Amino acid sequence: MPDALIMILPKLITLGFIMAFGASIGSLVNVLVYRLPLGLDVVSPTSRCPKCNTKLTWRENIPIFGWLILAGKCRFCKCKISAEYPIVETFVAIIFGLIYALWYMVEPGDTLLGLPIGDIAPEWAANGILLTWPTLVILFVLMGSLVAMTIIDARTFTIPLVLTWVPALVALFFHTGHAIWFQTSKGPLTPVIDGYWNFAGSYSRWFTAPGYIWTIPTPSFNGWRFIGIILGASLGLIIANLLLKYKILTRSFADYDQWLEKHNKSLAASMEETDQAPDQAPDHSAAHEWIMYPYARREMIRELAFLAPVALLAFFGGWLSVTLVTTIAGDWTFNPTTGTMVPPTQAPLWLVVMTGVLAGYLIGGGVVWAVRILGSLLFNKEAMGLGDVHMMAAVGACMGWIDSTLAFFIAAFVALTIAGVGALAKGKISRAMPYGPSLAIATVMVLFGKPIIEWGLGKIMGMDHPFNLP
Repeated sequence: MPDALIMILPKLITLGFIMAFGASIGSLVNVLVYRLPLGLDVVSPTSRCPKCNTKLTWRENIPIFGWLILAGKCRFCKCKISAEYPIVETFVAIIFGLIYALWYMVEPGDTLLGLPIGDIAPEWAANGILLTWPTLVILFVLMGSLVAMTIIDARTFTIPLVLTWVPALVALFFHTGHAIWFQTSKGPLTPVIDGYWNFAGSYSRWFTAPGYIWTIPTPSFNGWRFIGIILGASLGLIIANLLLKYKILTRSFADYDQWLEKHNKSLAASMEETDQAPDQAPDHSAAHEWIMYPYARREMIRELAFLAPVALLAFFGGWLSVTLVTTIAGDWTFNPTTGTMVPPTQAPLWLVVMTGVLAGYLIGGGVVWAVRILGSLLFNKEAMGLGDVHMMAAVGACMGWIDSTLAFFIAAFVALTIAGVGALAKGKISRAMPYGPSLAIATVMVLFGKPIIEWGLGKIMGMDHPFNLP
């Protein structure tokens, strides 16, 4: 066996395992896509044929190959099985495989058909999978969740919030737990040059994007004020949700169902008076009814009230963090080289990383929420769904606030493209379209297309090199 093959064989085996794992996650995505919109339990009962209700054996449940072996038909009643099942499983398997291959198998500078695929991986991937596997797991969970959200939103114009909470919680626990393990087992990070750190001895290295510490954007070790702002805002978000739970605050659009019932009765009466046939009536499907709700501005006031504790405690947290550090550790000193105040002590790595996750969640969701509120106030129509806010908050927690913000703005161009293709296919422009698929596609574009984005930003800023992003 050639030496080159021997060296790469473990990675090829790992790649095969990861793609098989991805196909299994794709199978889970199919279950979520079918059951969540119906309000069914995702664990029990076990998988069954939707036509004959026969319990499926392990042979029918093999991802991809099970469908191929059955030739797309139920083994018991011969009912056709949608090709969507193996397509979703194959897609998730490919996404997982691409992430692993591009991050850990491709060498810097490698090209494929002239494309610089060796530049796609983020800087932290150079640390190897043994040091960075928690971030890889987070990306896998996020990608699987985004696929499920995309399909459900495209069909129902809704995003089950549990699909946004799971990746956000995984990011919080895995990123923070990774940092705790790293600091405990490897010791403190010591900067050598920008993006290049020592730990636990002079021959151990930790690589990051220049100017950053972790696999996602975080505050610096001296960033106590930012840490306080984010922790305060997070506490404010918890308090705001408690105020909702105990009905001190009212949920926005709480009367939508009552309004919809009255609206439909009025519409039916109007059609009877004019003897209008149902197929001649304007489009009042569920996809369009939310546009017609006439009190969107009023509901935005309620959402601003919900966000008030977040803003107030963010301001208070920034002040309190600086005050506590000064009281406990001493006075801050001025660094004439950087022109900044230096705290008497640095924040621990786990706190810095946890703050980065929370900042990604708050900023990722906050940018979308700001557009939702502003658009709804301007046009008195719900500009974006709260599901979109939760989706990009989850992206921010997993990938960092920079990537989530980039994805949000790129999603506008993705949505225009989808709308244009849809208009050409149908011959008319839809008044309403789900935005979740555009956000998900844009997130994947940011994940794999960061070098192109950096190159474009560098050109816009008049730089002779790409603008570096973490």
